[in-house]
Amino acid sequence: MRRISHWKALTAATMTGALVLTACGGAGGAKPAADKPVDSLKFYNDKGGWKDAFTQVGAASKKDIAVGMEPVGYSDSNTYTAFIRSSFRTKEKADLFSWHTGKELEDLVDQKLVAETTEQWTKAVADGNVPEQLKQYFTFDGKQYCVPLNAGYWVMYYNKSVFKKAGITENPKTWQDLIAVADKVKAAGVKPFYQTSILFSFVWFETLLAGKDPDLYDALAAGKAKWTDPGVVEVMNDWKKLIDAGYFSDPGAKTEPQAQLKNGDVAMVNFGTWFSGSLNTLKLKAGTDYDFFVIPNVNPALPKTSMIFETGPLCSAAASEHSSTVKKWTDWWVTPQAQTAWANSRGDLSFNPKAEVKDTGLAALNKDVSGDGYRLINRWFEATPVPVANKALEVFGAFVTKPGDPMPGLKKIQAEADAYWAKQK
Repeated sequence: MRRISHWKALTAATMTGALVLTACGGAGGAKPAADKPVDSLKFYNDKGGWKDAFTQVGAASKKDIAVGMEPVGYSDSNTYTAFIRSSFRTKEKADLFSWHTGKELEDLVDQKLVAETTEQWTKAVADGNVPEQLKQYFTFDGKQYCVPLNAGYWVMYYNKSVFKKAGITENPKTWQDLIAVADKVKAAGVKPFYQTSILFSFVWFETLLAGKDPDLYDALAAGKAKWTDPGVVEVMNDWKKLIDAGYFSDPGAKTEPQAQLKNGDVAMVNFGTWFSGSLNTLKLKAGTDYDFFVIPNVNPALPKTSMIFETGPLCSAAASEHSSTVKKWTDWWVTPQAQTAWANSRGDLSFNPKAEVKDTGLAALNKDVSGDGYRLINRWFEATPVPVANKALEVFGAFVTKPGDPMPGLKKIQAEADAYWAKQK
C-alpha cells in the first residue's frame, strides 16, 4: 500500500479511459532536443475531486497569461503513482504533476527527473509570495525543486446543528474540554469523531502524539526514537481508550466523511483545511452549517499549540518539451492573483499570504498560525519514510478495527524502520 491521496477518501469519482504512452529509449532525466511553447498544459494529479477547481484555475490562467491548464485527475493513488513513474520513460513526459514532499520527492530529484526551481523560489520568497519556512520541504542539496501546490492546517471540523442540539455553546480550549464535548455529543446519540481503517488511519495517532510529545513525534519520524518506546506505546493505549469509550464512528463505513458530517452521523472530523472545499461542494455553508476549531494539545504544559501542517508540490518533468511554458505558468501560479483565484475556487487556504481568502474563518486561521503561539508539525504522511508509513498504515488499520495490545503491531513497524534506517546509514 502506497501513500494515499486525501481525495481518494473524499471522492468516489473514478478516472475513466486509458492513457496510452509510447516508450522511448534513453534516460528519464535527459534534456529535450528543443523547447516547444504551447498555449495549454496538462496537469496530471491524484486529486480527482478537485477537477472543478482546477478547471476554474485553468480558465483564469488562460485569461491572465494566455496559457491554459487542463487537469487530468486520478482518484486511485497506486494507479496515479505508477503512471507518473512510467511517464518519465516515455515521449509524453508530464508538464505538470502533483506529488508528495519528503522521500518521494527526493527519489525523483536523485534520479534527475524533476525540474529545478531554485531561481523561481528565490524570487517568490523575495516577493513575499511564498513563506520562507516552506522552502525546506522542497530543498535538496541546497537547491529547490517544484513549487507549492497547496498548504493546509489540520483542525477539527464540526456540524453546528449537532453541537447546538447537544447544548455545546463554546469551542473546547483544552483536551479535557474536547473530551467533555465528545461526551455531550455521545449523550445526544451521535458519534463524536470520524475514524477510518483504510484511509487516513494515521490521523488520531498523529494528533495524539503531536499534542502530547511533539519532540518524540519528530524523533520518531527521523529514526531517532523507536516505535516501541514507552511514549509511543502510551499514545497507542490512549487511542485505544478513546476507541473503547465509543467516541469514534465505524472505521469500516463506506460513506465519505463529508457526507457523514453533513448528515450528522458524526459530530466532528479531524482533517486538513482542504476539507472546507469538500464540504462546500455539498452546498454546506461555512459558519452556518459547519465550522472548525484548533485542536488543543493533549499535554496542557506544552509551550506552544501543536499544529499539523501539510504542503504538496506541483512539479514538472526535467525533460519536458514545454519548459518555457511551464515556467511561465508556475511563475503565474505563485502570484496573489492566481492564489486568490485558487483559494476561492474551493473555499480553501493558499500558501501565498497575500491571497484574498473569502472564508473569514480560514483567513483568520492563516493569520493566527503565523504567530508565535504555534509549533508547526509536518504531517505524518510527509514526515514518515514511505516503507515505514506503509507498514504503520497496515497496523493502524487493524488496530482501529480490533483494538488490543499495541505492542505486536508496533514491533512490526519498528522492524520496518530498522531495515529502512540501516540502509540510509
